[in-house]
Amino acid sequence: MSEADGLRQRRPLRSQVVTDDGQAPEAKDGSSFSGRVFRVTFLMLAVSLTVPLLGAMLLLESPIDPQPLSFKEPLLLLGVLQPNMKLQQAERLFENQLIGPESIANIGGEVKLLISSETPIEGRKMSFVNDLTITQDGKKIYFTDSSSKWQRRDYLLLVMEGTDDGRLLEYDTETKEVKVLLDQLRFPNGVQLSPTEDFVLVAETTMARIRRFYLSGLMKGGADLFVENLPGFPDNIRPSSSGGYWVGMATIRSNPGFSMLDFLSERPYIKRMIFKLFSQETVMKFVPRYSLVLELSDSGAFWRSLHDPNGQVASYISEVHEHDGHLYLGSFRAPFLCRLSLQSV
Repeated sequence: MSEADGLRQRRPLRSQVVTDDGQAPEAKDGSSFSGRVFRVTFLMLAVSLTVPLLGAMLLLESPIDPQPLSFKEPLLLLGVLQPNMKLQQAERLFENQLIGPESIANIGGEVKLLISSETPIEGRKMSFVNDLTITQDGKKIYFTDSSSKWQRRDYLLLVMEGTDDGRLLEYDTETKEVKVLLDQLRFPNGVQLSPTEDFVLVAETTMARIRRFYLSGLMKGGADLFVENLPGFPDNIRPSSSGGYWVGMATIRSNPGFSMLDFLSERPYIKRMIFKLFSQETVMKFVPRYSLVLELSDSGAFWRSLHDPNGQVASYISEVHEHDGHLYLGSFRAPFLCRLSLQSV
């Protein structure tokens, strides 16, 4: 081996510099390949989810056929309607011993059938008999048939469809005759006679209002609005000791805020899509659990409001029954009653 060869062998190795012309392009190609794989995978996943969804939207039938409804802008929750926590002072009774105690009544004596729901009233059977009120002499019973299409378990479908086949009916206990006082109501619900029995009130739940039917006086046989554009959707109506009325509401029309039912009222196509994809129970999970109790004057003015903004204590309120200085709160979903001392509010 020559001296020159030895020098070449002992020459130190030079540092290897990676340039754009060396191995870097291989790394770039690898990264680009991984990105393409991710994009293709994501696209395939999106297609696999979207196609069945679109197919369901196009092919499945919706259980409801809603028509657009029009509401006024909800009232601002100010003044008498100012949110508070007063309903959270209530105590729960019979917790987990009841299932949806919607209404409260004092029952005594025998129970007998007055009229069957299978009996047609002016050509239509009663499918969803709801609330009632009785004259002091017991001769007349006023009650609501919320729908001749939907049954009680379908209450959310009834609200969302806005079906106008509800009625206010009168039953004569002497003649056994039934007649229709008001027709084409959208979910008529609670019903209550005035203290002097000159008119009867009926809550039209879907429309967030209470209607009045006159039983005597110059307006006998006529009807008008007792109160409209309520801040929530009314259920039952009961007398208050002050001469007005208690109205229970299981959900409100927030303002400021977002009211889902108001938003959907003029968008029936969204309602159809929702009930093609989801059950009533699933949809109910998205309805805010905001409980509201209103006390109205004898002319329909707002006297006071009691709130539970999150439904933490009193949830899904359907009725307010006043007795001996307390309010007893019924619910169509909760497994308990609530009792609230009027002295505390």
